[in-house]
Amino acid sequence: MFPNIVAQRAVALALLAGLALTALAACGQKSETNYVFAAVRPEVAMGGDALIDVTLTKAGSDERVADAVIFEMRFDMEPDGMGAMGAPVKADGSPVPGTYRFIVKPTMAGRWALKLGAKVQGENDTVRGQVIVTAH
Repeated sequence: MFPNIVAQRAVALALLAGLALTALAACGQKSETNYVFAAVRPEVAMGGDALIDVTLTKAGSDERVADAVIFEMRFDMEPDGMGAMGAPVKADGSPVPGTYRFIVKPTMAGRWALKLGAKVQGENDTVRGQVIVTAH
């Protein structure tokens, strides 16, 4: 009878852990689905520095978020199945409120993902998203 109780407790703990992870995942996705990153132009030029202007809006509206602090940036070729191939990316301010500019250096032609993480006033979680651009 003792091994049965131990097994039952192990199963109960595993179920509770699974429920907790599911709840945390759902909470963590909340901010991500409330905001949308979008590239102003879906193409960038090869050779040297290229500019990508990105807007951040509330999902389902045209309301731009002008005071986000973007602190995570990654530029890679994941859309073409080469996520390990990254290239330099640097934030370059905001040309107009609600638009964020990045300087990138694509190393080859193809589709690139600019992955971003931002803090938005009033949101507890980090807002994450990406834009896809094509380098020619």
